[in-house]
Amino acid sequence: MVYRVEKIAPHANSGVPKGVQIERMFDEIAGRYDLLNHALSLGIDRYWRRKGVMALKDLAPQRILDVATGTGDLAMEACRLLHPEKVLAVDLSEKMMRIGREKAARAGLSGTIDFQRQDGAALQLATASFDAAVMAFGIRNFEDMDAGLREIYRTLRPGGKLMILELSTPEHFPLKQAYLIYSRIIPLVGQCIARNRAAYRYLPKSVGAFPQNGKMADILRKNGFSEVSYQKLSAGICTLYLGKKVEENN
Repeated sequence: MVYRVEKIAPHANSGVPKGVQIERMFDEIAGRYDLLNHALSLGIDRYWRRKGVMALKDLAPQRILDVATGTGDLAMEACRLLHPEKVLAVDLSEKMMRIGREKAARAGLSGTIDFQRQDGAALQLATASFDAAVMAFGIRNFEDMDAGLREIYRTLRPGGKLMILELSTPEHFPLKQAYLIYSRIIPLVGQCIARNRAAYRYLPKSVGAFPQNGKMADILRKNGFSEVSYQKLSAGICTLYLGKKVEENN
């Protein structure tokens, strides 16, 4: 099934596959991505990442896969809070990961975090090789969401967990109305700071088209995950999703 969000791309009707557009977009804004990311969320994105990582604390994962890692903020947060043996951070954008490698080196985490260019919908990784998988603000960028989720499921060991953070649209007054106004400002900010209005016009469109809350939970179940749950954060501006790979019968 193709979800409407998968048809939303930075440059509509260009004839270029969404995955290629996403890679080019993030390569173009890589240098200013962290600044804009924290500015547009007023710094709340740090709290969201911490909340998402801590949702895996009881699992105590030693091998973690960070899909659509970007500049590695979630991977580094996982290292700080969960102290895993290894984090594999994958992304399509080499320029984003180049910044991530520099940040990891400054934090003394180069030996723990390995950055690799990989397509999240066709991971070149062994089956059942990770205790947990995490993703922050990347799932709506997939050209084929089902394929990406199936690949993550495949690479998890039985009993392993997936944690997804994704932006969502507030449902209630006055935040709903405030978000609608804010979404019109985002492209202007992107133009001024990142000099890429298309990238930040794409952001609110992709958030609005994303299957949120219960709909996303159903998609996770359809792709094999059990014990699926979701939690709205910051009055619904962000949502935390959890799912588990079914454990093998003894």
